[in-house]
Amino acid sequence: MGESIKIKVIYDNSRIFIRFNQGVSGTFDAAGVVQSAEQAARKRRLARAQIAVQEDDQPLRHDGCEGATVGQGGLFIRQVRAKHRVFIMGVMDTGHDVLSRKAEDLAALATRIRAWGEELGFGGIGISDVALEGVEEGLAAWLAAGFHGSMDYMEKHGTKRTRPAELVAGTRRVISVRMDYLSAAAAHACEVLADRSLAYVSRYALGRDYHKVLRQRLQKLADRISAAAPHGYRVFTDSAPVMEVALAEKAGLGWRGKHSLLLSREAGSFFFLGEIYTDLELPVDAPRSGHCGSCRACIDACPTGAIVAPYRVDARRCISYLTIELHGAIPEVYRPMIGNRVYGCDDCQWICPWNRFAGQASVSDFTPRNGLDRIKLLELFNWTPQIFNERMAGSPIFRIGYERWMRNLAVGLGNAPSSAEVVRALQSRRDDQSWLVREHVAWALERHGALRCGMSWQ
Repeated sequence: MGESIKIKVIYDNSRIFIRFNQGVSGTFDAAGVVQSAEQAARKRRLARAQIAVQEDDQPLRHDGCEGATVGQGGLFIRQVRAKHRVFIMGVMDTGHDVLSRKAEDLAALATRIRAWGEELGFGGIGISDVALEGVEEGLAAWLAAGFHGSMDYMEKHGTKRTRPAELVAGTRRVISVRMDYLSAAAAHACEVLADRSLAYVSRYALGRDYHKVLRQRLQKLADRISAAAPHGYRVFTDSAPVMEVALAEKAGLGWRGKHSLLLSREAGSFFFLGEIYTDLELPVDAPRSGHCGSCRACIDACPTGAIVAPYRVDARRCISYLTIELHGAIPEVYRPMIGNRVYGCDDCQWICPWNRFAGQASVSDFTPRNGLDRIKLLELFNWTPQIFNERMAGSPIFRIGYERWMRNLAVGLGNAPSSAEVVRALQSRRDDQSWLVREHVAWALERHGALRCGMSWQ
């Protein structure tokens, strides 16, 4: 061929199909493309071949090389750039949907996916469809009550959160995964909470940032699936408008507990969730029944009363929200209740009977770093911004930044046993450049009776 050929571009939702010999609406440098298409079509036994392209705007994953697989079962050929837009070109079958594979083949693939997931360290894998009946109404009611606080991102995506196919067009199934994160540090968590001179960090945040750990492993799983069955997909780890718990519940990984977290009879609730949105029509798993019964241990254990009703959490009262999501000042009424919890809270999980079965992390990434599983509040309060940046790099704590970290520590010191050392440390930051830190330091000093007289506690 070696020359430019004229083709017609037909838009169909997020997909774009190009047919030859049906008029002119665009010109691409198509040297070698037709021959490659014909060869690929014969190889895949496609009755009638087309060239298919997909806009490279939030693209489905592709390998970007000759012969790599790409969404909708096509064979990736090349990328072309036209009018400042990049398109991915591939071969499709126009006679039938390539993804309508035999049911037995898809069932076998689902079995292999579970085995691959286990090899990658996932404690459980389930598959669901994308229908979330009832979830949308519940989310709307939760938002209308204002329980999301300042987390505006919970509502700004509209129905994309509850309708996976609107977030990623073509999604037919969601592969949900579970990864346990408890380390040996969990053994003395209650001791840390009881010692108000120590800082309590939620157990999920002691090691490496789970976003990175799960995303990398999910990508490896998706790549292995692609090698066996080309598919269009995207991976998510608490990084997009995804109803993780609802999807995992539907996929049979557990049930929603009264604290709103997913619970598993085999693994409790100390685990992360991640998802692969795929256009493969895999067989789905059956949901599991709930097993909370009349138990209300998590509701009664919440230090701030954030679980306002079974399965209903007011984030504005939740310590995890107050110490992580909230950017401004923590309401004074909740500060004494926070105790020494400087990043997150696990009380509703520790009290849950099902966490007797919580497993240990299968990957080393969640091993505690920088002694955060048992460290003095004063030691953390003495960190400079440089030390914080160096030691928290790669940690989920890094995302709240130094200012909010110091805010949280000031509250922790305000609830710590009074001592000259504690008051001197607080006094050293009375004139901190951050109004947020100053405000919480002043509160902490007042708690120790050291603010009104303007002198250190003796």
